[in-house]
Amino acid sequence: MSATTISPPTQAGVVPNRTIITVCAMVATLMQALDSTIANVALPYMQGSLSATSDQITWVLTSYIAAAAIMTAPVGWLSARFGRKNLFMVCLVGFTVASMLCGAAQSLTQMVGFRVLQGIFGAALVPLSQSTMLDIYPAEQRGTAMAIWGMGVMVGPILGPTLGGYLTEMYNWRWVFYVNLPFGILALVGLAIFLPKAAVNSELKFDWIGFGVLALGVGGLQMMLDRGQDKDWFGSTEVIVEAVLAGLGIYLFVVHLITAKRPFIPPAIFRDKNFSLSLAMMFAVGMVLLASSALMAPFLQNLANYPVEAAGLTLAPRGIGTMVTMLIAGKLVSRVDPRKLMAFGIMLICWSLYASTHWTENVAERTIIINIMVQGAGLGFVFIPLQVVAFATLDAKMRTDGTALLSLFRNMGSAIGVSVTSAMLAHNIQVVHAQLAEVATPFNRVLSAHNAIGQMFNPMTSVGAQRLDLLINQQAAVIGYLDDFKLMMFTTLPALLFLVLMRRPAALTKADPEHSVME
Repeated sequence: MSATTISPPTQAGVVPNRTIITVCAMVATLMQALDSTIANVALPYMQGSLSATSDQITWVLTSYIAAAAIMTAPVGWLSARFGRKNLFMVCLVGFTVASMLCGAAQSLTQMVGFRVLQGIFGAALVPLSQSTMLDIYPAEQRGTAMAIWGMGVMVGPILGPTLGGYLTEMYNWRWVFYVNLPFGILALVGLAIFLPKAAVNSELKFDWIGFGVLALGVGGLQMMLDRGQDKDWFGSTEVIVEAVLAGLGIYLFVVHLITAKRPFIPPAIFRDKNFSLSLAMMFAVGMVLLASSALMAPFLQNLANYPVEAAGLTLAPRGIGTMVTMLIAGKLVSRVDPRKLMAFGIMLICWSLYASTHWTENVAERTIIINIMVQGAGLGFVFIPLQVVAFATLDAKMRTDGTALLSLFRNMGSAIGVSVTSAMLAHNIQVVHAQLAEVATPFNRVLSAHNAIGQMFNPMTSVGAQRLDLLINQQAAVIGYLDDFKLMMFTTLPALLFLVLMRRPAALTKADPEHSVME
Protein backbone atom coordinates (compact mmCIF):
# COMPACT_ATOMS: atom_id res chain seq x y z
CA MET A 1 0.00 0.00 0.00
CA SER A 2 1.41 3.38 -0.96
CA ALA A 3 0.49 7.02 -0.67
CA THR A 4 1.36 10.19 -2.50
CA THR A 5 4.15 12.04 -0.74
CA ILE A 6 5.78 15.39 -1.26
CA SER A 7 9.35 15.75 -2.40
CA PRO A 8 11.96 17.24 -0.11
CA PRO A 9 12.22 20.91 -1.01
CA THR A 10 15.52 22.56 -1.48
CA GLN A 11 14.55 25.81 0.24
CA ALA A 12 12.45 26.65 3.22
CA GLY A 13 10.04 28.85 1.34
CA VAL A 14 8.67 26.19 -1.02
CA VAL A 15 6.48 24.44 1.56
CA PRO A 16 2.96 25.34 0.37
CA ASN A 17 0.31 26.72 2.72
CA ARG A 18 2.66 26.55 5.70
CA THR A 19 0.85 29.30 7.62
CA ILE A 20 -2.52 27.55 7.35
CA ILE A 21 -1.00 24.22 8.43
CA THR A 22 0.63 25.99 11.38
CA VAL A 23 -2.69 27.51 12.51
CA CYS A 24 -4.48 24.15 12.26
CA ALA A 25 -1.72 22.36 14.16
CA MET A 26 -1.84 25.06 16.84
CA VAL A 27 -5.60 24.67 17.20
CA ALA A 28 -5.25 20.90 17.62
CA THR A 29 -2.54 21.39 20.24
CA LEU A 30 -4.56 23.97 22.16
CA MET A 31 -7.66 21.73 22.18
CA GLN A 32 -5.82 18.85 23.78
CA ALA A 33 -3.83 21.02 26.20
CA LEU A 34 -6.94 22.85 27.40
CA ASP A 35 -8.87 19.64 27.98
CA SER A 36 -6.24 18.39 30.42
CA THR A 37 -7.39 21.01 32.96
CA ILE A 38 -10.56 22.72 31.69
CA ALA A 39 -12.92 20.24 33.36
CA ASN A 40 -11.38 20.63 36.83
CA VAL A 41 -13.50 23.54 38.01
CA ALA A 42 -16.69 22.00 36.59
CA LEU A 43 -16.47 18.80 38.67
CA PRO A 44 -18.80 19.97 41.48
CA TYR A 45 -21.48 20.83 38.91
CA MET A 46 -21.02 17.51 37.10
CA GLN A 47 -21.31 15.68 40.42
CA GLY A 48 -24.88 16.85 40.92
CA SER A 49 -25.97 16.31 37.32
CA LEU A 50 -24.50 12.81 37.12
CA SER A 51 -25.53 11.74 40.65
CA ALA A 52 -21.95 10.90 41.62
CA THR A 53 -20.10 11.01 44.92
CA SER A 54 -17.07 13.25 45.41
CA ASP A 55 -14.81 10.20 45.06
CA GLN A 56 -16.52 8.91 41.93
CA ILE A 57 -16.52 12.23 40.07
CA THR A 58 -12.69 12.34 40.11
CA TRP A 59 -12.77 9.50 37.58
CA VAL A 60 -13.79 12.14 35.03
CA LEU A 61 -10.24 13.47 35.28
CA THR A 62 -8.42 10.21 36.00
CA SER A 63 -9.93 8.31 33.06
CA TYR A 64 -8.87 10.99 30.56
CA ILE A 65 -5.34 11.39 31.93
CA ALA A 66 -4.69 7.64 32.16
CA ALA A 67 -5.99 6.95 28.64
CA ALA A 68 -3.96 9.80 27.16
CA ALA A 69 -0.80 8.68 28.98
CA ILE A 70 -1.12 5.09 27.73
CA MET A 71 -1.80 6.06 24.11
CA THR A 72 0.97 8.65 23.79
CA ALA A 73 3.87 6.20 23.38
CA PRO A 74 2.67 4.32 20.23
CA VAL A 75 1.94 7.52 18.26
CA GLY A 76 5.21 7.18 16.32
CA TRP A 77 4.38 3.63 15.19
CA LEU A 78 0.80 4.55 14.30
CA SER A 79 2.04 7.51 12.26
CA ALA A 80 4.49 5.35 10.32
CA ARG A 81 1.96 2.57 9.77
CA PHE A 82 -1.08 4.59 8.70
CA GLY A 83 0.48 7.90 7.64
CA ARG A 84 0.64 11.06 9.69
CA LYS A 85 -2.13 12.88 7.85
CA ASN A 86 -4.52 9.93 8.10
CA LEU A 87 -3.80 9.48 11.81
CA PHE A 88 -4.06 13.22 12.47
CA MET A 89 -7.49 13.46 10.86
CA VAL A 90 -8.84 10.33 12.56
CA CYS A 91 -7.68 11.61 15.96
CA LEU A 92 -9.23 15.04 15.36
CA VAL A 93 -12.57 13.50 14.39
CA GLY A 94 -12.47 11.08 17.32
CA PHE A 95 -11.49 13.77 19.83
CA THR A 96 -14.19 16.17 18.65
CA VAL A 97 -16.94 13.52 18.61
CA ALA A 98 -15.85 12.24 22.04
CA SER A 99 -15.99 15.82 23.37
CA MET A 100 -19.58 16.20 22.17
CA LEU A 101 -20.49 12.85 23.73
CA CYS A 102 -18.97 13.99 27.04
CA GLY A 103 -21.13 17.11 26.92
CA ALA A 104 -24.24 15.00 26.30
CA ALA A 105 -23.46 12.32 28.93
CA GLN A 106 -26.39 11.46 31.22
CA SER A 107 -24.63 9.18 33.71
CA LEU A 108 -21.23 8.80 35.33
CA THR A 109 -20.61 5.56 33.42
CA GLN A 110 -21.21 7.30 30.11
CA MET A 111 -19.03 10.24 31.09
CA VAL A 112 -16.08 8.09 32.14
CA GLY A 113 -16.36 5.97 28.97
CA PHE A 114 -16.47 9.04 26.73
CA ARG A 115 -13.55 10.62 28.59
CA VAL A 116 -11.52 7.46 27.95
CA LEU A 117 -12.29 7.82 24.23
CA GLN A 118 -11.36 11.50 24.39
CA GLY A 119 -8.03 10.63 25.99
CA ILE A 120 -7.30 7.87 23.45
CA PHE A 121 -7.85 10.15 20.46
CA GLY A 122 -6.38 13.24 22.12
CA ALA A 123 -3.08 11.59 23.03
CA ALA A 124 -1.74 11.88 19.47
CA LEU A 125 -2.70 15.50 18.81
CA VAL A 126 0.25 17.18 20.54
CA PRO A 127 3.00 14.84 19.18
CA LEU A 128 1.55 14.96 15.65
CA SER A 129 1.26 18.75 15.76
CA GLN A 130 4.84 19.12 16.92
CA SER A 131 6.34 16.69 14.40
CA THR A 132 4.35 18.39 11.63
CA MET A 133 5.76 21.78 12.65
CA LEU A 134 9.29 20.38 12.78
CA ASP A 135 8.92 19.01 9.26
CA ILE A 136 7.47 22.07 7.54
CA TYR A 137 10.06 24.49 8.98
CA PRO A 138 13.81 24.38 8.30
CA ALA A 139 16.36 24.19 11.09
CA GLU A 140 17.02 27.95 11.19
CA GLN A 141 13.31 28.68 11.71
CA ARG A 142 12.45 25.92 14.16
CA GLY A 143 12.95 28.12 17.20
CA THR A 144 10.17 30.43 16.04
CA ALA A 145 8.03 27.45 14.98
CA MET A 146 8.40 25.80 18.38
CA ALA A 147 7.59 29.11 20.08
CA ILE A 148 4.30 29.28 18.21
CA TRP A 149 3.53 25.62 18.89
CA GLY A 150 4.67 25.83 22.50
CA MET A 151 2.14 28.52 23.34
CA GLY A 152 -0.63 25.95 23.05
CA VAL A 153 1.19 23.34 25.13
CA MET A 154 2.31 25.65 27.92
CA VAL A 155 -0.52 28.17 28.05
CA GLY A 156 -3.38 25.70 27.49
CA PRO A 157 -3.16 24.03 30.93
CA ILE A 158 -2.76 27.44 32.58
CA LEU A 159 -5.82 28.99 30.92
CA GLY A 160 -7.91 25.81 31.16
CA PRO A 161 -9.34 26.37 34.66
CA THR A 162 -10.11 30.04 33.92
CA LEU A 163 -11.95 29.23 30.68
CA GLY A 164 -13.70 26.26 32.30
CA GLY A 165 -14.90 28.42 35.18
CA TYR A 166 -16.20 31.09 32.82
CA LEU A 167 -18.11 28.62 30.61
CA THR A 168 -19.57 26.85 33.63
CA GLU A 169 -20.63 30.11 35.26
CA MET A 170 -22.09 31.73 32.14
CA TYR A 171 -23.70 28.62 30.61
CA ASN A 172 -23.26 25.19 32.26
CA TRP A 173 -20.61 22.51 32.62
CA ARG A 174 -21.55 20.81 29.32
CA TRP A 175 -20.10 23.75 27.38
CA VAL A 176 -16.68 22.84 28.75
CA PHE A 177 -16.81 20.01 26.20
CA TYR A 178 -19.02 21.56 23.50
CA VAL A 179 -16.50 24.38 23.02
CA ASN A 180 -14.22 21.92 21.17
CA LEU A 181 -16.64 21.49 18.25
CA PRO A 182 -15.89 24.64 16.18
CA PHE A 183 -12.14 24.36 16.76
CA GLY A 184 -12.13 20.66 15.89
CA ILE A 185 -13.97 21.32 12.62
CA LEU A 186 -11.62 24.22 11.77
CA ALA A 187 -8.48 22.13 12.34
CA LEU A 188 -9.92 19.11 10.52
CA VAL A 189 -10.93 21.01 7.37
CA GLY A 190 -7.63 22.89 7.22
CA LEU A 191 -5.46 19.78 7.59
CA ALA A 192 -7.61 17.76 5.21
CA ILE A 193 -7.12 20.34 2.47
CA PHE A 194 -3.60 21.63 3.02
CA LEU A 195 -1.54 19.02 4.90
CA PRO A 196 0.46 16.93 2.39
CA LYS A 197 -0.11 13.20 2.36
CA ALA A 198 2.44 11.03 4.11
CA ALA A 199 3.95 7.66 3.35
CA VAL A 200 2.14 4.58 4.64
CA ASN A 201 4.09 1.47 5.63
CA SER A 202 1.57 -1.37 5.65
CA GLU A 203 4.27 -3.96 6.39
CA LEU A 204 4.91 -2.76 9.94
CA LYS A 205 3.90 -5.19 12.68
CA PHE A 206 2.72 -3.88 16.01
CA ASP A 207 4.67 -4.81 19.13
CA TRP A 208 1.75 -5.88 21.30
CA ILE A 209 3.93 -7.19 24.12
CA GLY A 210 5.90 -3.96 24.40
CA PHE A 211 2.78 -1.84 24.25
CA GLY A 212 0.98 -4.05 26.76
CA VAL A 213 3.68 -3.88 29.44
CA LEU A 214 4.23 -0.15 28.87
CA ALA A 215 0.48 0.48 29.14
CA LEU A 216 0.47 -1.54 32.36
CA GLY A 217 3.36 0.49 33.78
CA VAL A 218 2.20 3.94 32.70
CA GLY A 219 -1.45 3.25 33.53
CA GLY A 220 -0.59 1.83 36.95
CA LEU A 221 1.69 4.76 37.76
CA GLN A 222 -0.89 7.30 36.62
CA MET A 223 -3.65 5.65 38.64
CA MET A 224 -1.42 5.46 41.72
CA LEU A 225 -0.58 9.16 41.47
CA ASP A 226 -4.17 10.24 40.86
CA ARG A 227 -5.75 8.05 43.54
CA GLY A 228 -3.01 8.08 46.15
CA GLN A 229 -3.94 11.34 47.86
CA ASP A 230 -7.59 10.34 48.28
CA LYS A 231 -6.76 6.77 49.35
CA ASP A 232 -4.07 7.58 51.94
CA TRP A 233 -1.32 6.33 49.64
CA PHE A 234 0.25 3.04 50.75
CA GLY A 235 -2.27 2.64 53.51
CA SER A 236 -4.65 1.58 50.73
CA THR A 237 -4.62 -1.84 49.08
CA GLU A 238 -5.68 -0.26 45.79
CA VAL A 239 -2.66 2.06 45.71
CA ILE A 240 -0.28 -0.78 46.64
CA VAL A 241 -1.62 -2.90 43.78
CA GLU A 242 -1.29 0.01 41.35
CA ALA A 243 2.29 0.65 42.50
CA VAL A 244 3.25 -3.01 42.03
CA LEU A 245 1.70 -3.08 38.55
CA ALA A 246 3.46 0.17 37.63
CA GLY A 247 6.87 -1.12 38.73
CA LEU A 248 6.35 -4.48 37.05
CA GLY A 249 5.14 -2.95 33.79
CA ILE A 250 8.01 -0.45 33.52
CA TYR A 251 10.60 -3.11 34.37
CA LEU A 252 9.23 -5.52 31.77
CA PHE A 253 9.12 -2.74 29.16
CA VAL A 254 12.78 -1.85 29.69
CA VAL A 255 13.77 -5.51 29.42
CA HIS A 256 11.63 -5.91 26.30
CA LEU A 257 13.07 -2.74 24.76
CA ILE A 258 16.61 -4.11 25.15
CA THR A 259 15.93 -7.67 24.02
CA ALA A 260 13.16 -7.45 21.39
CA LYS A 261 14.03 -7.40 17.69
CA ARG A 262 11.50 -4.75 16.69
CA PRO A 263 10.04 -2.86 19.68
CA PHE A 264 7.48 -0.20 18.76
CA ILE A 265 9.77 2.48 20.22
CA PRO A 266 13.14 2.28 18.39
CA PRO A 267 15.97 1.87 20.94
CA ALA A 268 18.22 3.95 18.67
CA ILE A 269 16.30 7.05 19.71
CA PHE A 270 17.85 6.88 23.19
CA ARG A 271 21.38 6.79 21.73
CA ASP A 272 21.03 10.44 20.77
CA LYS A 273 22.60 12.06 23.83
CA ASN A 274 20.89 15.43 23.45
CA PHE A 275 17.48 13.83 23.03
CA SER A 276 17.86 11.57 26.07
CA LEU A 277 18.97 14.49 28.23
CA SER A 278 16.09 16.54 26.84
CA LEU A 279 13.68 13.87 28.10
CA ALA A 280 15.09 14.28 31.60
CA MET A 281 14.90 18.06 31.32
CA MET A 282 11.32 17.89 30.04
CA PHE A 283 10.38 15.72 33.02
CA ALA A 284 11.74 18.41 35.38
CA VAL A 285 9.90 21.18 33.50
CA GLY A 286 6.70 19.14 33.67
CA MET A 287 6.98 18.84 37.45
CA VAL A 288 7.03 22.62 37.87
CA LEU A 289 4.57 23.45 35.06
CA LEU A 290 1.40 22.15 36.72
CA ALA A 291 2.50 21.69 40.34
CA SER A 292 3.23 25.38 40.88
CA SER A 293 -0.11 26.50 39.43
CA ALA A 294 -1.90 23.74 41.35
CA LEU A 295 -0.42 25.16 44.56
CA MET A 296 -0.91 28.85 43.79
CA ALA A 297 -4.66 28.70 43.19
CA PRO A 298 -5.60 27.25 46.64
CA PHE A 299 -2.95 29.42 48.32
CA LEU A 300 -4.63 32.55 46.98
CA GLN A 301 -8.19 31.37 47.65
CA ASN A 302 -7.82 29.60 50.98
CA LEU A 303 -5.11 31.63 52.69
CA ALA A 304 -5.04 35.04 51.00
CA ASN A 305 -8.88 35.07 50.73
CA TYR A 306 -8.96 35.86 47.00
CA PRO A 307 -12.30 35.27 45.25
CA VAL A 308 -12.17 32.63 42.51
CA GLU A 309 -12.30 35.21 39.71
CA ALA A 310 -9.60 37.36 41.30
CA ALA A 311 -7.34 34.35 41.83
CA GLY A 312 -7.68 33.41 38.17
CA LEU A 313 -6.84 36.93 37.01
CA THR A 314 -3.87 37.12 39.38
CA LEU A 315 -2.42 33.92 37.93
CA ALA A 316 -2.94 35.02 34.30
CA PRO A 317 0.39 36.94 34.05
CA ARG A 318 2.21 33.60 34.31
CA GLY A 319 0.89 32.71 30.87
CA ILE A 320 1.76 36.17 29.56
CA GLY A 321 5.35 35.80 30.76
CA THR A 322 5.58 32.39 29.10
CA MET A 323 4.23 33.60 25.76
CA VAL A 324 6.51 36.64 25.60
CA THR A 325 9.70 34.75 26.40
CA MET A 326 8.78 31.93 24.03
CA LEU A 327 8.77 34.41 21.18
CA ILE A 328 12.04 35.96 22.38
CA ALA A 329 13.70 32.56 22.84
CA GLY A 330 12.46 31.45 19.42
CA LYS A 331 14.28 34.36 17.82
CA LEU A 332 17.46 33.96 19.88
CA VAL A 333 17.89 30.20 19.77
CA SER A 334 19.62 30.19 16.35
CA ARG A 335 22.01 32.98 17.42
CA VAL A 336 22.75 32.17 21.07
CA ASP A 337 23.84 28.87 22.59
CA PRO A 338 20.47 27.30 23.56
CA ARG A 339 22.08 25.84 26.69
CA LYS A 340 22.69 29.38 27.97
CA LEU A 341 19.06 30.31 27.34
CA MET A 342 17.90 27.22 29.26
CA ALA A 343 20.29 27.98 32.12
CA PHE A 344 18.88 31.52 32.32
CA GLY A 345 15.35 30.12 32.33
CA ILE A 346 16.12 27.63 35.11
CA MET A 347 17.62 30.39 37.24
CA LEU A 348 14.49 32.52 36.74
CA ILE A 349 12.28 29.60 37.82
CA CYS A 350 14.44 28.91 40.87
CA TRP A 351 14.46 32.59 41.85
CA SER A 352 10.67 32.79 41.66
CA LEU A 353 10.30 29.63 43.78
CA TYR A 354 12.88 30.90 46.28
CA ALA A 355 11.06 34.24 46.58
CA SER A 356 7.82 32.33 47.20
CA THR A 357 9.33 30.68 50.29
CA HIS A 358 9.17 34.06 52.07
CA TRP A 359 5.47 34.70 51.49
CA THR A 360 2.79 34.99 54.12
CA GLU A 361 -0.98 35.04 53.78
CA ASN A 362 -0.70 38.85 53.52
CA VAL A 363 1.65 38.90 50.54
CA ALA A 364 1.00 41.85 48.25
CA GLU A 365 -0.79 41.19 44.97
CA ARG A 366 1.92 43.09 43.08
CA THR A 367 4.56 40.77 44.54
CA ILE A 368 2.59 37.69 43.45
CA ILE A 369 2.09 38.98 39.90
CA ILE A 370 5.77 39.84 39.44
CA ASN A 371 6.82 36.48 40.87
CA ILE A 372 4.59 34.30 38.70
CA MET A 373 5.36 36.36 35.60
CA VAL A 374 9.08 35.73 36.18
CA GLN A 375 8.34 32.04 36.65
CA GLY A 376 6.38 31.95 33.39
CA ALA A 377 9.25 33.74 31.66
CA GLY A 378 11.66 31.11 32.94
CA LEU A 379 9.49 28.29 31.60
CA GLY A 380 9.45 29.95 28.18
CA PHE A 381 13.24 30.30 28.11
CA VAL A 382 13.61 26.61 28.95
CA PHE A 383 10.88 25.11 26.81
CA ILE A 384 11.73 26.51 23.36
CA PRO A 385 15.53 25.92 23.34
CA LEU A 386 14.86 22.46 24.77
CA GLN A 387 12.65 21.56 21.80
CA VAL A 388 15.31 22.75 19.36
CA VAL A 389 18.17 20.91 21.08
CA ALA A 390 16.15 17.69 21.39
CA PHE A 391 15.56 17.41 17.64
CA ALA A 392 18.65 19.10 16.21
CA THR A 393 20.61 15.84 15.90
CA LEU A 394 17.76 13.31 15.96
CA ASP A 395 17.12 11.34 12.78
CA ALA A 396 14.14 12.86 10.91
CA LYS A 397 12.52 9.41 10.74
CA MET A 398 12.29 9.35 14.54
CA ARG A 399 10.73 12.78 15.02
CA THR A 400 7.20 11.56 15.67
CA ASP A 401 8.50 8.97 18.15
CA GLY A 402 10.54 11.73 19.74
CA THR A 403 7.63 14.14 20.07
CA ALA A 404 5.50 11.37 21.58
CA LEU A 405 8.17 10.55 24.17
CA LEU A 406 8.64 14.22 25.07
CA SER A 407 4.88 14.56 25.59
CA LEU A 408 4.83 11.40 27.69
CA PHE A 409 7.71 12.56 29.91
CA ARG A 410 6.17 16.02 30.31
CA ASN A 411 2.82 14.55 31.31
CA MET A 412 4.36 12.05 33.71
CA GLY A 413 6.48 14.79 35.25
CA SER A 414 3.36 16.92 35.71
CA ALA A 415 1.45 14.03 37.30
CA ILE A 416 4.28 13.19 39.69
CA GLY A 417 4.87 16.86 40.53
CA VAL A 418 1.23 17.50 41.42
CA SER A 419 0.95 14.28 43.44
CA VAL A 420 4.19 14.76 45.38
CA THR A 421 3.53 18.40 46.23
CA SER A 422 -0.07 17.62 47.26
CA ALA A 423 1.06 14.76 49.49
CA MET A 424 3.87 16.85 50.99
CA LEU A 425 1.47 19.73 51.62
CA ALA A 426 -1.02 17.55 53.51
CA HIS A 427 1.77 15.85 55.51
CA ASN A 428 3.60 19.05 56.40
CA ILE A 429 0.42 20.83 57.49
CA GLN A 430 -0.31 18.00 59.93
CA VAL A 431 3.25 17.95 61.27
CA VAL A 432 3.49 21.73 61.69
CA HIS A 433 0.01 21.86 63.25
CA ALA A 434 1.10 19.31 65.86
CA GLN A 435 4.31 21.25 66.57
CA LEU A 436 2.47 24.55 67.02
CA ALA A 437 -0.24 22.92 69.14
CA GLU A 438 2.43 21.69 71.56
CA VAL A 439 3.11 25.24 72.75
CA ALA A 440 -0.50 26.47 72.50
CA THR A 441 -1.47 25.45 76.03
CA PRO A 442 -2.71 27.24 79.15
CA PHE A 443 0.84 26.99 80.49
CA ASN A 444 2.13 29.30 77.76
CA ARG A 445 2.77 32.66 79.42
CA VAL A 446 1.70 34.66 76.36
CA LEU A 447 -1.65 32.89 76.16
CA SER A 448 -2.30 32.98 79.89
CA ALA A 449 -1.33 36.62 80.37
CA HIS A 450 -4.00 39.18 81.19
CA ASN A 451 -3.49 41.20 78.02
CA ALA A 452 -5.24 41.54 74.67
CA ILE A 453 -3.47 38.52 73.14
CA GLY A 454 -4.06 36.33 76.16
CA GLN A 455 -7.73 37.21 76.33
CA MET A 456 -8.30 36.76 72.59
CA PHE A 457 -6.54 33.38 72.32
CA ASN A 458 -7.03 31.97 75.80
CA PRO A 459 -7.33 28.19 75.24
CA MET A 460 -9.32 27.85 78.49
CA THR A 461 -12.32 29.59 76.90
CA SER A 462 -14.35 28.17 74.03
CA VAL A 463 -14.06 31.33 71.94
CA GLY A 464 -10.33 31.62 72.60
CA ALA A 465 -9.75 27.95 71.77
CA GLN A 466 -11.58 28.33 68.44
CA ARG A 467 -9.60 31.44 67.53
CA LEU A 468 -6.35 29.74 68.49
CA ASP A 469 -7.18 26.65 66.42
CA LEU A 470 -7.98 28.79 63.39
CA LEU A 471 -4.70 30.67 63.77
CA ILE A 472 -2.70 27.44 64.12
CA ASN A 473 -4.40 25.94 61.06
CA GLN A 474 -3.63 29.03 59.02
CA GLN A 475 0.02 29.21 60.04
CA ALA A 476 0.51 25.47 59.50
CA ALA A 477 -0.96 25.81 56.01
CA VAL A 478 1.31 28.76 55.17
CA ILE A 479 4.40 26.84 56.28
CA GLY A 480 3.21 23.77 54.35
CA TYR A 481 2.92 25.78 51.13
CA LEU A 482 6.32 27.42 51.64
CA ASP A 483 7.91 23.99 52.14
CA ASP A 484 6.40 22.89 48.83
CA PHE A 485 7.83 25.92 47.03
CA LYS A 486 11.21 25.06 48.52
CA LEU A 487 10.88 21.43 47.39
CA MET A 488 10.16 22.51 43.80
CA MET A 489 13.16 24.84 43.85
CA PHE A 490 15.52 22.03 44.91
CA THR A 491 13.92 19.77 42.29
CA THR A 492 14.54 22.29 39.52
CA LEU A 493 18.16 23.20 40.35
CA PRO A 494 19.68 19.80 39.38
CA ALA A 495 18.41 20.36 35.83
CA LEU A 496 21.43 22.64 35.37
CA LEU A 497 23.60 19.50 35.39
CA PHE A 498 21.85 18.23 32.25
CA LEU A 499 23.01 21.35 30.40
CA VAL A 500 26.64 20.54 31.16
CA LEU A 501 26.24 17.15 29.49
CA MET A 502 24.37 18.46 26.44
CA ARG A 503 26.19 19.33 23.23
CA ARG A 504 25.49 22.58 21.43
CA PRO A 505 23.78 21.72 18.12
CA ALA A 506 26.01 22.63 15.21
CA ALA A 507 23.34 22.84 12.53
CA LEU A 508 20.85 25.39 13.84
CA THR A 509 21.68 27.88 11.12
CA LYS A 510 22.08 25.44 8.24
CA ALA A 511 19.41 24.58 5.73
CA ASP A 512 17.68 21.28 6.34
CA PRO A 513 16.74 19.65 3.02
CA GLU A 514 14.56 17.08 4.77
CA HIS A 515 12.53 19.49 6.84
CA SER A 516 9.25 18.91 5.05
CA VAL A 517 9.42 15.18 4.47
CA MET A 518 6.26 13.75 5.99
CA GLU A 519 7.29 10.35 7.26
